[in-house]
Amino acid sequence: MFAAVKKWWATFQIRRPELSKFLMFVLLSNGVTVLQLGLMPAFRWALDTYTSLTDLSFQAWPVGTNADGSTYYMFDYAAGSLPEGGGGFAYFLAVQTTLLIAQVINFFLQRNITFKSNTSPWIAAFWYTVAYVAITFIAAAAQGFYKAPIYDFFMITTGWGAGGSVVADVLTMIINSAISFWVFYPIFKVIFRQKPIRVEVVEGVTAP
Repeated sequence: MFAAVKKWWATFQIRRPELSKFLMFVLLSNGVTVLQLGLMPAFRWALDTYTSLTDLSFQAWPVGTNADGSTYYMFDYAAGSLPEGGGGFAYFLAVQTTLLIAQVINFFLQRNITFKSNTSPWIAAFWYTVAYVAITFIAAAAQGFYKAPIYDFFMITTGWGAGGSVVADVLTMIINSAISFWVFYPIFKVIFRQKPIRVEVVEGVTAP
């Protein structure tokens, strides 16, 4: 069974190289997303339970004004537990640590399995880091619009309390992952290229 699937996939990769790469990218990205969904609530619970970082505010890079006149921060993690507060520095660390772990794993999986890149891993890692930082800022700016309403709905409106917080954790991480998914694929196609391998023939002997 496995051998048959492997043979079919090898044939499919030859016939549909771009589609096969995209499908593999989707498969691996979803696997990394599942990892994030497990890590995010676990990190947040540990930081909330064993540290006082929830009471430490982290609000950086003011970029505008909210409808109520308050400052809109790109990274807005006001002190206090959700949904009344913004989760504080504990929430920020939980989100960023989870994303960092996931993206490091994703880098190696996508480079070696999806795109089978043979270009310099150091150059690719540099541009991947640049892309990761840019996406972190984009995702953080977008989170200001949906984080508070999501936690408010699942914790207060539904009356689910702590259970609603876990559901909101998962939903916000899915949104973060979706942003990364659609932005990273075209970037990967550029930084994870395959150089053609030169083949030279010397006195009837074929050598790379």
